[in-house]
Amino acid sequence: MSAPATDARTAHADGVERLLESYRAVPAAASVRLAKRTSNLFRSRAATDAPGLDTSGLTHVIAVDPGARTADVAGMCTYDDLVAATLPHGLAPLVVPQLKTITLGGAVTGLGIESTSFRNGLPHESVLEIDVLTGAGEIITASPIEHAELFRAFPNSYGTLGYAVRLRIELEPVEPFVALTHLRFHALTDLIEAMERIIETGRLDGVAVDSLDGVVFSAEESYLCVGTQTAASGPVSDYTRQQIFYRSIQHDDGAKHDRLTMHDYLWRWDADWFWCSQAFGAQHPLIRRFWPRRYRRSRSYSTLMRLERRFDLGDRLEKLKGRPARERVIQDVEVPIGRTVGFLEWFLANVPIEPIWLCPLRLRGDRGWPLYPIRPQQTYVNIGFWSTVPVGGSEGETNRSIERAVSEFDGHKSLYSDSYYSREEFEELYGGEAYRAVKRRYDPDSRLLDLYAKAVQRR
Repeated sequence: MSAPATDARTAHADGVERLLESYRAVPAAASVRLAKRTSNLFRSRAATDAPGLDTSGLTHVIAVDPGARTADVAGMCTYDDLVAATLPHGLAPLVVPQLKTITLGGAVTGLGIESTSFRNGLPHESVLEIDVLTGAGEIITASPIEHAELFRAFPNSYGTLGYAVRLRIELEPVEPFVALTHLRFHALTDLIEAMERIIETGRLDGVAVDSLDGVVFSAEESYLCVGTQTAASGPVSDYTRQQIFYRSIQHDDGAKHDRLTMHDYLWRWDADWFWCSQAFGAQHPLIRRFWPRRYRRSRSYSTLMRLERRFDLGDRLEKLKGRPARERVIQDVEVPIGRTVGFLEWFLANVPIEPIWLCPLRLRGDRGWPLYPIRPQQTYVNIGFWSTVPVGGSEGETNRSIERAVSEFDGHKSLYSDSYYSREEFEELYGGEAYRAVKRRYDPDSRLLDLYAKAVQRR
């Protein structure tokens, strides 16, 4: 093992000890939470006096093993830092979520997805083992063999069963470039049929497909973005400057081609937070010219959004314009591919939000995961929509109607944003007794929040 790797392991051990010391300093009857400056959650939370655990030593890559194609990573290491450590070896995580600020522990305990998910599943499926700080204050190693019930319940538990301290994950070889083909469709049924063919064959026009996602601008304008890794050099695009990636996808008909470095492909959505940077004026050509390039990234936009929510700036501005307040609709849902056209048609007819992101996925293994029970051997489509709509007659009216529609179309909804389920509905959808059994064993004194309390009651 190299000296830098040894130093990283020593630093990690010191960080774990500080974490445990901060846990021991909390009174025995008190609840605990992580102390962290950033979050990719998009739901309000009640103020709390719960002490924050020291995570300052849990933000780095511990070691990369190119021979074994694995990495040991601290739980709060961002994918930005993880990718920076693996790409020099020609390797990458099997699934790299879209935003640089997402942490590996966050993607596993809160789920994650990207354009390789149609062949590599979800981030937690490439985890080999996890060191978890449980609610009982113990650090245990969970794997498919040891503490298997915790290992399988950890995905989608959002820190309510414990906190990831270290994760060992699989890596896969990657090429230096990604050649992109953007296919335009004039009907949603045609887009989904093409998506199904690519997933079934793994190819487009005889060429292997490594990544696949899509964008819906309207019922009459939608695209599949098909990526093939390549070692061949050539001109590449840069969407961290004046050009905007999602706008580059659009064209009149047929196919449009593009090319990115692997690094820039992985972060193609980050510079404009997909398309949400528009809310801050960052897509206006003049503003963009003077907006420092280093601040064109998801971390900057999420900071601005937190400030907007803290001071209610959006609603105050709407009031000054004589318009009603707005409801945040920031959601990702998974719908079986056979029901996707129906859900999209319902959504476009009832929710005034566009564009919409599409990302197909299939679980890698033959077993499901109890807290997010999508079915093995079945293709789903992640449908992401992130904006605001005028408030309705009751709190969360549009979000509630989306929850009902997702259930009607046999889908599931991610829990990183606002949810309104009753406890009975929630337990039926997200683990129920399986969750409670693991909770009783690994957090017997309820030092950590309950999943329903965190996801729905916003505690």
